[in-house]
Amino acid sequence: MISSVLITGCNRGIGLELIKKFVAKSSPPEKIFATCRNPEGPRSEELRNLASKHANIVILPLDATNIDSVKGAVVEVKKHLNGSGLNLLINNAGVMSRINMDKVDADDMIDTFKTNVVGPMQVSQAFYPLLKKSAEDNAHAPLGCEKAALVNMSSVLGSIEKTSLTFDVEKQVISYRISKAALNMLTRLQAESYKNDGILCTALHPGWVKTDMGTERATLTTDQSTTGIMEVLSSLSETQNGILVSWDGSVIPW
Repeated sequence: MISSVLITGCNRGIGLELIKKFVAKSSPPEKIFATCRNPEGPRSEELRNLASKHANIVILPLDATNIDSVKGAVVEVKKHLNGSGLNLLINNAGVMSRINMDKVDADDMIDTFKTNVVGPMQVSQAFYPLLKKSAEDNAHAPLGCEKAALVNMSSVLGSIEKTSLTFDVEKQVISYRISKAALNMLTRLQAESYKNDGILCTALHPGWVKTDMGTERATLTTDQSTTGIMEVLSSLSETQNGILVSWDGSVIPW
């Protein structure tokens, strides 16, 4: 079983729903680290209410674009783990600006990359020692979430091969697409870098979900998406190391 999980961007949308799914498991993790930029803000009220009912949910501030914030979160997680490693890290926090090819500029591209690429890179680097510790402590387990896993929340919109199938006026989102393609490469490089440490690294497409980012026009509810994601997480193995997997378990080409 997964004894500890940390998820970024947990105050709303997919991140919040994943926290709900983990805490509702018949054998929930002993520690569920729910992180977001501003845990005390009004947009985090539902997360705070949930944590007040479940002692295994630990809310922590974590701004993936701020290395001091990331390092501070690592210190707090170590305290709660008390010498144990971290089973599962899900880099879920992300941003999207609806800017097309004519309007996208350097500032938009840089801001998007900070959150969608540099953020997951920094968080993964900072928590790598705890993931490695978990892999060492569970050396007998096969590659997967019960041993040690790093999951980057990506998107089919970052698939170069599927660009012509997913491109239209509503879905140009140029900086988002390019950042997710870069995140996919980061995932592949992490898989190569950490494979000898026993850490599984996978990119995951949550589907087109009815969130602030996905809008109400999306085809999936957060419940449908995260129910699928939880099934995918439970079945991750060496076969899925270094690839892009959809919420329904299908493989998406780079």
